[in-house]
Amino acid sequence: MIPSELSTEWKTALSVAWSAYIAVLSVWIVMQRRAPVSTLGWILSLALLPYLGFGIYYFFGPQRLKKTRLKRLRSRAIAHSRDDAALLREAAEHAPEPLRQMAALGRAACGLPVSSATGVRLLSGGARTFDAIFEAVAAARDHVHLEYYIFEPDRIGTRLRDLLVARAGAGVTVRLLIDALGSKRVGRRFLAPLLAAGAQVGFFHHSRIGRRLRPVTNYRTHRKIVVCDGVIGFTGGVNITDEEDPRTRPDAYHDVHVRIEGAAVRWLQTTFIEDWAYATGERVRDPDAQLSRYLPAAEPGAIPVQIVTSGPDTPLEAIHRMHVDAIHNATHRAWLTTPYFVPGEPALMALTNAALRGVDVRLLVPRRSDSLIVSAAARSYFDELIAAGVKVWEYKARMLHSKTLVIDDQCAMIGTANFDNRSFRLNFEVMAVVYGPALAGPLAGQFETDLGSAAPVRHGRRQPFWRRLGDAVARLFSPLL
Repeated sequence: MIPSELSTEWKTALSVAWSAYIAVLSVWIVMQRRAPVSTLGWILSLALLPYLGFGIYYFFGPQRLKKTRLKRLRSRAIAHSRDDAALLREAAEHAPEPLRQMAALGRAACGLPVSSATGVRLLSGGARTFDAIFEAVAAARDHVHLEYYIFEPDRIGTRLRDLLVARAGAGVTVRLLIDALGSKRVGRRFLAPLLAAGAQVGFFHHSRIGRRLRPVTNYRTHRKIVVCDGVIGFTGGVNITDEEDPRTRPDAYHDVHVRIEGAAVRWLQTTFIEDWAYATGERVRDPDAQLSRYLPAAEPGAIPVQIVTSGPDTPLEAIHRMHVDAIHNATHRAWLTTPYFVPGEPALMALTNAALRGVDVRLLVPRRSDSLIVSAAARSYFDELIAAGVKVWEYKARMLHSKTLVIDDQCAMIGTANFDNRSFRLNFEVMAVVYGPALAGPLAGQFETDLGSAAPVRHGRRQPFWRRLGDAVARLFSPLL
């Protein structure tokens, strides 16, 4: 039996230790300078889990990431982009002032300027996307660069791997960068033919402790990038998986992608090479020769295109800012499609403000996504949006995975980012912003087509108490989703 005096001493020691633990952790978390709600949430959670909470925060909490930009690569790309200068100046003279300011915002937030494309083609569905990518890869003569969050070793993944093996065997340089968590099913046996053919494979952010002292469980590359010979590029929402191919699965995700041809592809290329260097540690050798190879001169096109990137290596949230700014500047239309809708206060305010001033604001989300908690959190915003005049639809045919925004008739955005905190802050994302009607028209048409498989959400709809309670509780976790 412990004497009362010793018991008191133990209680005092534990109380002091617990207080010191909370003080140290609080300072550590506060110095991260994250969002106040997220910071307070972590402090309160860890206070309720003495010592165990330290391990949780260490392995799963926010981390500061440093990802070096390849300055010479960017300077060379900017030098090449001067070829577009006359065209873009002419286009800017006819562009509305908000679009010019939005382009300036994108450049300031992520460092990538407006460029141009000779062609921009919307690809609706996995089948068309895969066919277009396979065609471009098969035609490549110098190099093929691919970066994916999900690359599955299933039927479509095997077909693409075998095509890459053939291209590598023909002397084409092949580099494949896949996320270590999203593509965790890819193993040595699947990659063996690719490596034997001379292709290079990199993994982004292993979740185990390796070169880093801490494993990276968040901060994934959610980017989908394909670049062929530096002049044809692809991005959008489609991953390499049978779940996106209706020819294999009738319940395949409904998704869209975009094919870009011309000078703007250099910025997809720049993004890939920087990610490759970061993930693999490989640096560009013989920069002048390599940069001329990967950033070939391209004829200026008639379509202004800006590639915008964001990630946890910068606090500027370029893609988030571009979405909010675009919605604020909409004059008659703002049509948003996203599989995961968990807006922060700035984005929610932008949507409701636009609707209140008379803009046709429409939101299309899946009736049921592959995340029950995200679907519940999204539903918790519907009444607030509808009350402000936003028209909300739920896509009911299949899982909706498209990530697009159409602003008026003069701006369209398509990329990898969902409309949520994880995409805007925690993952590495990429987006193509196409100024003018070249993509805005097709995307608006796609949106209207998709509404044919959707049902409008009515204000004040009847829901059981347990559903309303679940949605409200899910919303509490929205800063972490």
